[in-house]
Amino acid sequence: MSPSFESPSFEPPGFEIRTYASLGSTNDEARRLAREGAAEGTVVTALEQTAGRGRHGRGWASPPGNLYLSLLLRPNLPPGRLGELAFLAGLAVAETVAALLPAGRAVTLKWPNDVLVDGAKTAGILIEQEAEAAVIGIGLNLAHCPADTPYPATTLAAAGAETGVAAARACLLDRLAAALVRWRGEGFAPIRSAWLARAHPLGAALSVRLPEGAITGRFAGLDPGGALLIETVDGPRRITSGEVLR
Repeated sequence: MSPSFESPSFEPPGFEIRTYASLGSTNDEARRLAREGAAEGTVVTALEQTAGRGRHGRGWASPPGNLYLSLLLRPNLPPGRLGELAFLAGLAVAETVAALLPAGRAVTLKWPNDVLVDGAKTAGILIEQEAEAAVIGIGLNLAHCPADTPYPATTLAAAGAETGVAAARACLLDRLAAALVRWRGEGFAPIRSAWLARAHPLGAALSVRLPEGAITGRFAGLDPGGALLIETVDGPRRITSGEVLR
């Protein structure tokens, strides 16, 4: 289905928004556009996804009423730094959620990029690479969330927000634009600091699922590149891939 186009709303990076009634995956469409030479700032959004996915290839339920968006970037960075985009995106989503909810709701971040409202997941973020381009994919539960997840999930509507897809998208793109300006101008350090301010308190007990099994310890922060630091009974651990268990 052909998209409709909207004029760029923010500078920088200057977004060209392509809106579809339905897509298999906004990330897949953004990656296709990247291969065709689409410019940085291209935004793909759909009213629904029929094959949405999250991290580790998990399916992401995508009925109409939620926000599904993918942003194409051409960051010209070494691959080792692309992981910073997950923290940037998580922070922008958390700030968006906090802005849309009534005051007093706890909006927190769980490593590496889960956004939680009162401890329940309300958004999914997937960073993918296409040659030299990067795609930030975001699904935000505005009106619907799956009922069969192994973790608590919620919606912004259930948490007291009164917002539609267009308003939530505008708020999110505003936060993403501001975060990208800061990241490009000042590097990862301020993004890391702002992320930590919304994350698990230092010293909090954490359990992390790794390929070799789960480990437990105390949260010791992030290293300068975003790796999770945990103090265990066997000493400090630096974790670059894993899942923090609730």
